[in-house]
Amino acid sequence: MSKLNFNFHIDPQKDRDRYIVLASAGVLTVLVIAIVIALAVKGQKSTYSEEITAESLAADASLEASGAQHSGSSGDSSAKTEKTTLEEVQEFTKSIQMEAINQSIAQYSNLGIVKCDSYINFRSAPDQNDLTTIMGMLANGSAVDIIEAAPENAEGWMHVRSGGMEGYVASSYIATGDEAVTLAGSLIKPRATVLADKLRIRSTPEIADGNTVGSAAKGEKYEIISRVNKDWIMIASSNIDNIDIAYMSASDENVSLGYGLDEAKSLNLKQKVLNMYDNLGVSLASDYINVRSSPKEDGIANIIGKFPGYGGCNILGEENGWYHIKSGSVDGYVRADLLATGQAAQDLAVQNAHVMAIINTQSLNVRSQASTDSEAWTQVTSGQRYDVVNQMDGWVELDLGDGDDSNSDQGSFVSTRDNNVSVTYALQEAIEYYPAVEAANAAAAFRNKIVNFACQFVGNPYVWGGTSLTHGADCSGFVQSVLKNFGISVPRVSRDQAQAGVKVTSDTMKPGDLVFYANRSGTINHVGMYIGNGQIVNAASSRSGIRIYRWNYRTPVAIRNVIGD
Repeated sequence: MSKLNFNFHIDPQKDRDRYIVLASAGVLTVLVIAIVIALAVKGQKSTYSEEITAESLAADASLEASGAQHSGSSGDSSAKTEKTTLEEVQEFTKSIQMEAINQSIAQYSNLGIVKCDSYINFRSAPDQNDLTTIMGMLANGSAVDIIEAAPENAEGWMHVRSGGMEGYVASSYIATGDEAVTLAGSLIKPRATVLADKLRIRSTPEIADGNTVGSAAKGEKYEIISRVNKDWIMIASSNIDNIDIAYMSASDENVSLGYGLDEAKSLNLKQKVLNMYDNLGVSLASDYINVRSSPKEDGIANIIGKFPGYGGCNILGEENGWYHIKSGSVDGYVRADLLATGQAAQDLAVQNAHVMAIINTQSLNVRSQASTDSEAWTQVTSGQRYDVVNQMDGWVELDLGDGDDSNSDQGSFVSTRDNNVSVTYALQEAIEYYPAVEAANAAAAFRNKIVNFACQFVGNPYVWGGTSLTHGADCSGFVQSVLKNFGISVPRVSRDQAQAGVKVTSDTMKPGDLVFYANRSGTINHVGMYIGNGQIVNAASSRSGIRIYRWNYRTPVAIRNVIGD
């Protein structure tokens, strides 16, 4: 793909329908001549942040070239400019687009186009049951270069190359031949191809602490929305977690600009994790450490968050033995001796990052099998990160907790259709947590003591059948042991605990109340304790241990007051 510079002037008052465009190098020398002349005349006073379309460059080039040819007579030049018709511009545009399409398709020796609802997995080996083989993703409409359409001993798979990677995709999702070429004609758009080994994606067009929202790998392609200035481009961000607008460096060293098809996006563990942080720090705690609003120990008064063991953060500064960090939505201070930095942090990040799913819609059905025909037995909500158990083309299986079931293999699949789910390698990050403070009345103060006591065990292990707050408990054993410490007796398992106390609603629940969840058969099998601020503390699963979640991370079925106030 050819590299273009777009340092020419656009006057929206002169022709409001004209915009900037990306086109392949070598397309009509008059474009280059026109741009050079325009720069010379206008002194490089570029106006950016214009939408990039083919019509813009065609119109601008033909008008500017026309004016240059008649520079000896301003009247003639003006008259010639006015005579440039829309039909001429459209014809010129069509020739540019056809040339771009032909050049883009010619890059593939055997073109294939992905046809799916959202994305499919790009694997290092033809095995859909092995999560570790996933090395990237291909969105609907992405292009692959087919190396082998039917590789030996890999029925149902294609051996392909895309996005600078080589691997396998399920052949049922790949259009080939004339169909692929026809599809490509409508899918070719202005794109940036990443040339650098690593390139950060940012929420604002500048290099600033805390504005990294993603990372791009060498060979990946990103659709360009507009040119912000000579240093930055705005890119489509549908595949970036919860971000509406994203930006990427436009320097010649980092990207090549031109027309092209979308290709695979990498899920390389080391690259994706390390590129997410400008100055990486990793928690050295085995459980959680407190994040504070100021660089000092002040009991529970200045605690604003919990930073999980081996979680990741950006280090913003250092002050008197404390690091100022930003992790997730939490901006605060942690003790410097509890944070790994430099190469040690990078090594820990690579060792501890794992596949996570982020829900990008308000709520999403969870199904017992990877099919829309199967039962939707609960819902998950936005704002919560879920550990991924497995990925299949079009579906992700989530870890929703083991609960009290000895065999918790109940199926927790969500569809990736319409970009409802983002899946990435990532580190755990800090969560907001404000300990309950002294209350004015005795009942509220008692509840606050209970939840503060419960939260000190966050990070400890989950053990099915266990009741130990330090060595391991399951969900009902955890809340039973916490309440027992305050003289409150509840049954041993969650379905029986849900019959204790009195029913309350989500509008009236208070810290210390128990929130219950059901399995796909409708039987209550999980419980957590509400701690305020829309959160519960719960012994989640053998994979996650004791964690703080949003209270509606899945659909609650009952809330009970067992404290008796």
